[in-house]
This record gives sequence, structure tokens and C-alpha cells, in this order.
Amino acid sequence: MVYSVNNLIEQIKQSGLKPTDTVHIHSSMKAVGETDNGVDTVLDAFIKYFAEGLLTFPSHTWATINKNNLLFDPLVEKPCVGIISSFFLKRPGVVRSLHPTHSIAAIGKSAENFIAGDEESSTPCSRKGCYGKLYDKYSKIVFLGCSLKSNTIIHGAEEWNNIPDRLSEDFLPLKIKKYSGEIVDRPMRTHLQKYGDISQNYDKIEQLLFKHKIAHESKIGDARTIICRTREMIDYVSGLLQKNPDLFIDSKPVQEDKF
Repeated sequence: MVYSVNNLIEQIKQSGLKPTDTVHIHSSMKAVGETDNGVDTVLDAFIKYFAEGLLTFPSHTWATINKNNLLFDPLVEKPCVGIISSFFLKRPGVVRSLHPTHSIAAIGKSAENFIAGDEESSTPCSRKGCYGKLYDKYSKIVFLGCSLKSNTIIHGAEEWNNIPDRLSEDFLPLKIKKYSGEIVDRPMRTHLQKYGDISQNYDKIEQLLFKHKIAHESKIGDARTIICRTREMIDYVSGLLQKNPDLFIDSKPVQEDKF
């Protein structure tokens, strides 16, 4: 099937998402399938449907902002998290936060307020930054054709629960070029790779989120889509982490009866 904007809007509606929701979307265009105007059809559908809400996508640059490239220019640096995010940044009305490695792009209700202050973060997923605001706003996180391995806010849950060996002790001397042209220093702790890329184990909680009705599955385009209620997910994961700080260092199934 070749999907139109109206086809996708109907599927979004059927997924249970409300037009007034705050949503954060991790995405795979390949999984969505064929549309009548490529990526633009997908974005047209989401932007139109959430016109009364707040629509956000990750616009991360952790793959390119590092010790060899210390300056984050939001007008230049391209996201490293997929083509839909890259196209979203080009849309009129979309604003991008100034976090040097884990910025978020947004459009809709209070978008400017949502991204404000992210440049003050000194960790990838600060509680006071955009990922913390997704928790505060009772948002929903949508995994459009991708797994919970993309669930960046779980890094936040580990940060906020002070899980050891997740952040570097040293600060990378990053700089941010503000939209005014001013360049400011932003020393930043980075994700520690002591146990490798632990985000590859974040999907181990998927079935538990379904079990506790924190998440449900739908379909948008051809993409298997998982929709999570952010605040409930983080509260649940925080409880697990408090009992087992090493929860995500391996892919072993979570056995709740052992907690």
C-alpha cells in the first residue's frame, strides 16, 4: 500500500494518541513503508494531527560532537538519529534546543518554552532539560518502526537515579553557538561505555511495559509502533533500578518476582 497523509492520520488517531498530546517520536522511515511523497507525507500527517499539541523528535548529534569537534552549531550540525528527524528540522516553525549532544526539535504548543534552557545541561539527559520536561508534561513516547533500544529517556532514568558508572567523571570542553551567534562554553559529561552500549538492552523491559499497561502496540504505515506513557514508564523503571542498579548491563530477562 502507498500511504497518503489522510491514511496516516487515521492510523495515528486509531493508535489512541490525542491531538493535544505531547509526543516524542523515535522513528524509522524504512519501517513506515511507501508513501505518496516520501518523508514529507509522514511529517505532514504528524504535524497536522498534533496541531493542538506538542510534537518533538530527537535531533541528537552525539555521533559528531566529540573531542575532535567541540563546537555545536544548531544551524549546521545534522542529527545522527534518522532521516525523519533530519527532515523535521527543516520544517517552518520547528525549533531546536541547544543541547550540544542530545538536542530535541519541537513544533506546536509552547515549543519555545519547551526547548528553553537545554543549553544549561551538563549531562546528556538532564532532569531539568528537555528529557526531564517530557516526564513533567506526561508525554507519550512513540517508537515508530524502531525498538526500545532507541529509548533515550532511559538514560535519563539512570542519571536521575544516580546509577554509578553511567556518566564520565571528566567534562568534555564543548562549546555552543547560540542562535544570536554568541559562542558559550558548555562543559559536558558524556555517557560512560564501561559496559558497552547498554541502550542495546533497553528493550528487555518491553513486555513488562505491555503487562503493566504502560505501553501498547499499534501500527502506523507498515511500522509496528509502540506507544509508552513517559511518566509511568520512568517511575516503573526507576523502581526497578533502585532494586537493581545493574539492570541494563546485560540482556537477561527481568524477573519481577525476584525483586
